[in-house]
Amino acid sequence: MNISHIEHIGIAVNSLDEAIPYYEKTLGLKCYAVEEVADQKVKTAFFMVGETKIELLESTDPEGPIGKFLEKKGAGVHHIAFAVNDVKQSLSELEGKGVRLIDKTSRKGAEGLNIGFLHPKSTMGVLTEICSK
Repeated sequence: MNISHIEHIGIAVNSLDEAIPYYEKTLGLKCYAVEEVADQKVKTAFFMVGETKIELLESTDPEGPIGKFLEKKGAGVHHIAFAVNDVKQSLSELEGKGVRLIDKTSRKGAEGLNIGFLHPKSTMGVLTEICSK
């Protein structure tokens, strides 16, 4: 597996309408895309910081993964995502190394990326996503 860079940092928020102005007006960043990923029950907003993205995540369903995260832990850092050449191959390699996978196969995520999540119990407590184009 070849990690090329941090693709994005995912941050769970209660409301994109409340969070976007903080990132734009206070931090001076520009939201360049808002997208709903229906099968993940989430609405996302993206900002560039150098070569890395910040992905804000608003739940569209309290029973979805972000809704449950917000209920349990509140708003804050949700995950870190690393860019790899091939998510499918990387998932297989990681599983072979004993990493517990949330996604056994890749699936489509925001911005058309192929994604897969690794369980935090196998990643030093950090929900980890791997992504490829």
